[in-house]
Amino acid sequence: MKKPSRQSVPARLNRFTRREFGQLSAGAAAFAALPASARGETIKTHGLSAFGDLKYPADFQNYDYANLDAPKGGTWSTGYGGITYDSFNPFILKGTREPFNIIIIYDTLLDECDDEPDSYYPLIAESVELPPDRSWVVFNINPNARFHDGSPITSADVEWTFNTLKVDARPQYRVLLQPVISVAQDGPLRVRFDFDPKASKRDLPMLVASLPILSKTYYETQDFQEPTLNLPMGNGAYKIGDYETGTSVTFERVKDYWAADLPVKRGRHNFDFMRFNYFLSRPASFESFKAGGYLFTEEFTSKFWATAYTPENFPAIARGDVIKRVLPDDEPSGSQGFWYNLRREKFQDVRVREALGLAFDFEWSNQRLFYGLYDRTDSFFEGGPMQAEETPTPGELAILERFADRLPASVLTEPAYSPPVNDGSGRIRRQLRRAGKLLDDAGWKVVEGVRQKDGQPLEVEFLIQLNGGFGRIAQPYIKNLERLGVKGVVREVDPSQYRKRLDEFKYDIATSRKAMQLTPGVELRAYFHSSSAEARGSQNTAGLTDPVIDEMIDIIERADSRETLTDAVKALDRVLRSMHIWVPQWFKGKHHLAFWDIFGWPKKKPLYDRGVIEFWWVDAEKEAKLKAAGRI
Repeated sequence: MKKPSRQSVPARLNRFTRREFGQLSAGAAAFAALPASARGETIKTHGLSAFGDLKYPADFQNYDYANLDAPKGGTWSTGYGGITYDSFNPFILKGTREPFNIIIIYDTLLDECDDEPDSYYPLIAESVELPPDRSWVVFNINPNARFHDGSPITSADVEWTFNTLKVDARPQYRVLLQPVISVAQDGPLRVRFDFDPKASKRDLPMLVASLPILSKTYYETQDFQEPTLNLPMGNGAYKIGDYETGTSVTFERVKDYWAADLPVKRGRHNFDFMRFNYFLSRPASFESFKAGGYLFTEEFTSKFWATAYTPENFPAIARGDVIKRVLPDDEPSGSQGFWYNLRREKFQDVRVREALGLAFDFEWSNQRLFYGLYDRTDSFFEGGPMQAEETPTPGELAILERFADRLPASVLTEPAYSPPVNDGSGRIRRQLRRAGKLLDDAGWKVVEGVRQKDGQPLEVEFLIQLNGGFGRIAQPYIKNLERLGVKGVVREVDPSQYRKRLDEFKYDIATSRKAMQLTPGVELRAYFHSSSAEARGSQNTAGLTDPVIDEMIDIIERADSRETLTDAVKALDRVLRSMHIWVPQWFKGKHHLAFWDIFGWPKKKPLYDRGVIEFWWVDAEKEAKLKAAGRI
């Protein structure tokens, strides 16, 4: 049940939905090989990438996966159940939620390419300058760049955006932007960022390149720190059009969009309108889709995909009006799981955490609840090349040995921890016996059928979002916990309360998914670093504070080759897995899509994205046929 990433914190800086910020341009990679005495020259480049050459040259015309003949027009629509929105400000904690995909109204300095790792090409900035040591970076702004009101995007807007996001925005910004010590205008179309000399600088040029650029003038009359339904001033391919608060919002393609003919935008943004519908419940949303109320959905619930999208239960599928399509998901699957809140005393002992994890029977859940559609997650970097396997390699050992006196010996000598594999029968006595022994050793003894320590029972509460589908998964888990003498309860709350409780760390166990990048880097600070553990609204769900983890993240950020980076990430994966800060859940390396048959799409899918919103289009002939039949 891989859930979509929340889009509340925009751009690559905040979404963490694919790979992480890169390192250098092709020219910079060449300079890195020179002796120190020869490294005085500033590099000017059209883009930035990590550990190697850019795929696309300075004179490229379009991304390979774009269809330049895609027609413009029509409406794409989707729906969500059990959630709503009450603000158009995605940058702050206040408010219940902002509309999905609102970030599309904002452009960034550079655009991230979707068919090569960690590469960025000109958008608001037409070129980049930086030294080989990446101690600073300059962006030269395209003189044609405009906000939606026609006003120019200037270095003053970039400077104001950075200073405001770093001070007044969500904690993720403050944590990640901390190494960026200053921004300064060097003329109306030239802006420079300087980085902390002590910080790792590999990712920092890409970090600032992915900031959404806001209008300084707009915020002279709008309070940045307050939620609002006033229409924001964007500069992207879409703007907010019609909306009904909490029920729907329509993004309208900007007809005079300033960047429409840039190479990164050709063949892209083909829908005139994109409508997002919100319903009180998941069943209500699905019934609307079946009736043609909206036209596209990605299914994240295995039970629904296996039972609801059948010709018997969905007449439009039987007629061929609705298409089911499975696309490969070539991104790392990330780390979805039940996360312990280590800020609570009862979870401080690693033996307790491991014991509780042993009571989750994934194989039974996969057979009985998921229709066999999932695989068990065991790594924090699941599905990617940086997942730790078997015993440590020499490269991993070279890193782990630095911390040998602070790590369990098994981390250096044994295969990375993986949950035990059960037979799906529901009989997990061996695991429960092991779990009971761990709890006994941790001082939690069974007294009259209840695990107790110092007279206090061991109880755990699962925070679940109402209508999110996880209640039915938690209940069998709770029954296994009860066999250990541990009381488990489910607390289901509405989306606004769920978000508030997560922001304020008011939970025992919560489900979360951390999207991992092809080049892991600064996002790890938001997930696992001590600096993010107590920041309200932090993505450090576990509240992890560990000096070894902090130091390992620093090693990852300073890695100067992909080989070194891979060793460092695998080493981190081993250490995190040994700490049992979560109960890993499941993943599937596919996108399960269903849509009314009115769309066309490029022959080549972007390697690291679905490409639906960005590159699909409405086929007018198909649409007319379904409308004539009264189907939509």
